[in-house]
Amino acid sequence: MTQPKPYFESVLVANRGEIAVRIMRTLAALGIRSVAVYSDADADSLHVAVADEAVRIGPTPAMDSYLRVDRIIAAALDSGAQAIHPGYGFLSENAALAQACIDNGIVFIGPPASVIDSMGDKIRAKEIAIQAGVPVVPGDHRPAMSDAQLRSAITTIGFPALLKPSAGGGGKGMRIVRAKTEIDDAITSARREARGSFGDDTMLVERFVDRPRHIEVQILADKFTNVVHLGERECSLQRRHQKVIEESPSPLLDEGTRELMCKAAVALAAAVDYVGVGTVEFVVPGNNPADFAFLEMNTRLQVEHPVTEAVTGIDLVAEQIRIAAGHALGYTQQEVVFSGAAVEARVYAEDPTRDFLPTGGQIEVWETPTGLRIDSGVRSGDEVSSHYDPMLAKVISWAPQRSAALALLAAGLDEMIIFGVVTNIDYLRQILRDESVVAGTMDTDLLGRTTALDAWSQGPSGAAAAAMVNAFRSSLDGDGDSWTQRDGWRVWGRQPFTLDFTRNGQSIEVCEAAPKDVQRAITEHDVLVIPDVTPAPWLDPAGASVWVHSPTEGTHHGRLSTPTERHLRVDTAGDRSQAGDWSARAPMPGTIVSVLVGDGDEVDTGAPLVAVEAMKMEHMIKAPAAGRVKVVNVEVGEQVQLDQELVELVLGTVNDEGNP
Repeated sequence: MTQPKPYFESVLVANRGEIAVRIMRTLAALGIRSVAVYSDADADSLHVAVADEAVRIGPTPAMDSYLRVDRIIAAALDSGAQAIHPGYGFLSENAALAQACIDNGIVFIGPPASVIDSMGDKIRAKEIAIQAGVPVVPGDHRPAMSDAQLRSAITTIGFPALLKPSAGGGGKGMRIVRAKTEIDDAITSARREARGSFGDDTMLVERFVDRPRHIEVQILADKFTNVVHLGERECSLQRRHQKVIEESPSPLLDEGTRELMCKAAVALAAAVDYVGVGTVEFVVPGNNPADFAFLEMNTRLQVEHPVTEAVTGIDLVAEQIRIAAGHALGYTQQEVVFSGAAVEARVYAEDPTRDFLPTGGQIEVWETPTGLRIDSGVRSGDEVSSHYDPMLAKVISWAPQRSAALALLAAGLDEMIIFGVVTNIDYLRQILRDESVVAGTMDTDLLGRTTALDAWSQGPSGAAAAAMVNAFRSSLDGDGDSWTQRDGWRVWGRQPFTLDFTRNGQSIEVCEAAPKDVQRAITEHDVLVIPDVTPAPWLDPAGASVWVHSPTEGTHHGRLSTPTERHLRVDTAGDRSQAGDWSARAPMPGTIVSVLVGDGDEVDTGAPLVAVEAMKMEHMIKAPAAGRVKVVNVEVGEQVQLDQELVELVLGTVNDEGNP
């Protein structure tokens, strides 16, 4: 038998961001030349800078670049790459890419196309699991169901039902349907999101289990039928079916259940002749873990793979490369050693005060903690685009015990500073200290029930607000010439001013007041500050906004305001009876994918107006009350900015003439 070459000389990474950088780190350690691909938006990105060579593959939209099999293959051929690593997302579970590699004499670092086809199709995967004796979640898995068939399946299965794409993963295109009135909108939006994310809008229906646990098993398989597992990961902390914090091992499982679940994962991998790194996911009832059921199999590297690497000491990317190069596994199941506990937190460019919608902008300051593993695809000065997934980094801790790993990660996030782009770091810090998480009693619905943790929801303290006020004051000092200073000086002293904050969806005014104005300021403003401390804030060059951070309070963002700049918010309390002009504003920078009303249309409370898509997430904006559309300011395909006016309404009871 011919011995395989040690590894490859050159590997193309068909991805972007943090996963591309992470793969290139292992390639460099193995002495393998790395080739990056990039769209126009990523020309100056970190993964391009890290690579030994970079090839442009198209314009910014993923459908014209990262999702183009032909351009990925052409880049590999032009650069002389011997193999392609797909990372995760994009084309990582695309059988067409795997087959195209074979057709062009390139090694695909992943399972064969036939396995991707069978396991990537959730319908077929469940059929195989049943044949292998692995329990599955009840549902309707018929191929290519029409909208009418999906409606019927949802009604038959009962509520709540879970509508999910047959292709892809990561929670994209998934919808929970809890009432008959939600079915049509759920099907339409789920199909649209699935098409945009995976190029396939085939859907299936499953019974949705309230408060389940999500646990997955990592498997490795070589080309010689050797299969081992590397333990399990707990992935129950999710929002909108997107994992937020993962850990290994799971605090739920006892040794007997763990062994049964891992054996089921190995049996499924063997049943499909799996090759490479893969993950078998299970839904697990928290009150009866032994009643676990197969959910799906991911035929790729997982985002949360670092926690498995931390507890086993095995580099999964290196294993992928060795297996693809034709090597057998170098160890048996009995030789896999597990040590300690690891936890990972995903840092997203998203705004918790806006229902966790994606954000964007330029990263002005990027400082990460020491003593933890940081997998990141950005740095200071990078622009965060609205065109791709909003994850910026993963922060991973390891300790001998779970409690210590949680505390270490929380402390690290306390020290992590990102200015210029709103992130979820403050929210992650609170999750890691939540009593249910610390006790290990979480479930997949926990984060949906705790969206406004008390410690996180508070506005800035006097110290943080004082730092902001002082930063603004320093920006107003001009060049030192008394005549050029912009500090609002009057004969009786400098003019006090206010800062406007948005925190947890609430507008907060912070006022710097002269001592003689203290009583009036206390009456008229939310927070009074007489500056006396100055941490190291960041102030934008125009002096319009400032960012401050402290380990105990997290990150706060403020801007100069006047009374006329304060956002007028529609009161949605009580019977929601409202009247007057109201504007539907873009909740995030993105693309208009649907406009459902026209000028002059009458709308009811909750009527859908316009849908905005960004970073593979879609958000539908609805009318807060009945009224009439005054004017629609956007059209499908248009790029919009955060808070841009999309639709103007006149709210109030509509009379027989159609006028409020």
